[in-house]
Amino acid sequence: GAWSAVVRYAQKLLTDLFANYTNALRPVEDTDHIINVTLQITLSQIIDMDERNQILTTYLWIRMVWTDAYLTWKKDDYDGLDTIRIPSSYVWRPDIVLYNNADDQFSSSMETNVVIRNDGQIMWDQPAISKSSCSVDVSFFPFDAQQCRLTFGSWTHNGNQMDLVNALDSADLADFVANVEWEVLGMPAKKNVILYGCCSDPYPDITYTLHLKRRASFYIFNLLIPCMMISFLAPLGFYLPADSGEKVSLGVTVLLALTVFQLLVAESMPPSENVPLIGKYYIATMTMITASTTLTIFIMNIHHCGPEARPVPEWARRFILHYLARICFVFEVGENCFTGTPKKQAPPESPSDHNKRRKGSLGGAEARGRREVVVSVQCVCQHQALRRNIEYIASCYHDQRSTQRRTGEWRKVAKVMDRLFMWLFFIMVFLMSLLIMGKAV
Repeated sequence: GAWSAVVRYAQKLLTDLFANYTNALRPVEDTDHIINVTLQITLSQIIDMDERNQILTTYLWIRMVWTDAYLTWKKDDYDGLDTIRIPSSYVWRPDIVLYNNADDQFSSSMETNVVIRNDGQIMWDQPAISKSSCSVDVSFFPFDAQQCRLTFGSWTHNGNQMDLVNALDSADLADFVANVEWEVLGMPAKKNVILYGCCSDPYPDITYTLHLKRRASFYIFNLLIPCMMISFLAPLGFYLPADSGEKVSLGVTVLLALTVFQLLVAESMPPSENVPLIGKYYIATMTMITASTTLTIFIMNIHHCGPEARPVPEWARRFILHYLARICFVFEVGENCFTGTPKKQAPPESPSDHNKRRKGSLGGAEARGRREVVVSVQCVCQHQALRRNIEYIASCYHDQRSTQRRTGEWRKVAKVMDRLFMWLFFIMVFLMSLLIMGKAV
């Protein structure tokens, strides 16, 4: 019976309140009065952040509170009933919209009930999935921070008819569901009063600025670290032997692998003049690998120079073969960083060998005396032909030794340059990796 009485009084209150009520006009007793609307936003979840289309999708709880001068009653007349909940379409509602809405359907809010108190205060809570435009700056991707603004205001009422009031200094984040990619640093609120060019009346709005910071762990382990590991393979191309035939192939393979990573990053980024930080790293690494491949081709040409090559210039012999070779620890067999190539020394002569050599010399003197006449006659005939043959053999041997020495010097020049560029490119890769990882700290 008590519940039936409550229902009966609620029906009577609803009938009495809306007997002569219209929801088409502002609920003020005087048209010169300003109706104050208190706005409060609760951020529940970040659904999506589309960097390419620059659209932020969020799940919000929107609370609006205002006073309706025509929806008041004395609770004693209705058995102490002080609140009533009815569909929001029954009462006048402020036309507050999201100015930077990017939803093509404009139907993301839900029709919920309003709570009316006996003093005329109306509280309207509605959940909404909003799509708002957000200017995304990817200059420091994946170590970037974004600021997305959500501006709420009346679409038709100016500041002389309806005023907006902040319920809190910032949005409520108590019920926020953590996002796997973005960390929310804060969402402060600020009231603005703007004069548009079309109208002379002021239009108030409340702007919530959502401060986001990207969680870069996913991109570090899936884009940066593989790129760094591939980049460290490029200087090793200088360490490969020139006769292996794989020096240029290694550089081209590394370049193609980095191109694939570059395409993955470009697909997720918006077309912009600001090149992402990771994109700059990829471009710098690809430029370095292109330069290393070009230098490898140049060094291989030096290594495989044929017998027709000119001798190594004196400045190159002094600077590269002596100075740089010691710095880069390039030595021939038997050399070290302190001494040159050791010279072979004849073994010491034993006393027995000395006596044999002395007896042989005495006996040889007698034999030579007997053979001098015969030999002198034979040498006269064969001297000229033998001399020409010996000179020809000596000339060929001298040319062969000169060619081998010249080819060996050019190969050593190529080897020294390989080692020099290997250490230089290792240092460059290390410094670039250190700079890009320093942004994550």
